[in-house]
Amino acid sequence: MTRSTYGGYRIGVDIGGTFTDLILVDDRSGALTVGKVLTTPSDPSQAVADVLRDALQQAGAPPDQVQHVIHGTTLVTNAIIERKGARTALLTTRGFRDAYEIA
Repeated sequence: MTRSTYGGYRIGVDIGGTFTDLILVDDRSGALTVGKVLTTPSDPSQAVADVLRDALQQAGAPPDQVQHVIHGTTLVTNAIIERKGARTALLTTRGFRDAYEIA
């Protein structure tokens, strides 16, 4: 892994249906800190806060040194596939071809 020129920390977090995973990258040293907690379906932000706090503490990283956060999630995709959540519609103009059809 090459070191970045940012000089702080970068975070990648993925909120899945079961687990919330996080990686913390120290751009100065290249050190990686990895965390995993159970996702909290009633409030997914709680799992993010928990795993982030743990990773920052484990790495000895001050929160104000975090330069970038990258976030990914399957929660919306899972809700669509499982047909959970509020009924919604997508209105488009004629000829709009870039929408998925979900039957």
